[in-house]
Amino acid sequence: MSGKRKLGRATDSRMAMLRAMVTFLLENGKIETTLARAKDVSAMAEKMITIAKDDSLHHKRLVMGFVTKESVSHKLFSEIAPKYADRKGGYTRITKIGPRRGDAAEMAIIELL
Repeated sequence: MSGKRKLGRATDSRMAMLRAMVTFLLENGKIETTLARAKDVSAMAEKMITIAKDDSLHHKRLVMGFVTKESVSHKLFSEIAPKYADRKGGYTRITKIGPRRGDAAEMAIIELL
């Protein structure tokens, strides 16, 4: 489901990290992470929002299979997806904030629009 970035992790731990980050993004609306992770999280979050636009049982099960908190999946269907009902994509924004002190990794803020 994710892009071509491996992020220095095995597949199972990478997917667990992405699931947790997407859940946190949908819960809080904004997170700060590295640019590479932000790009993958953005793609996954946009897929979840697109799936949640249709309020069917199948789509609820798809979202609940990916999002790690039931309250966040409920928020996705009741608050977030209706807000973007007339929008065809581009639900997230990535803003670069410069290098991280210590290892100089490019940092970014990802937020819901």
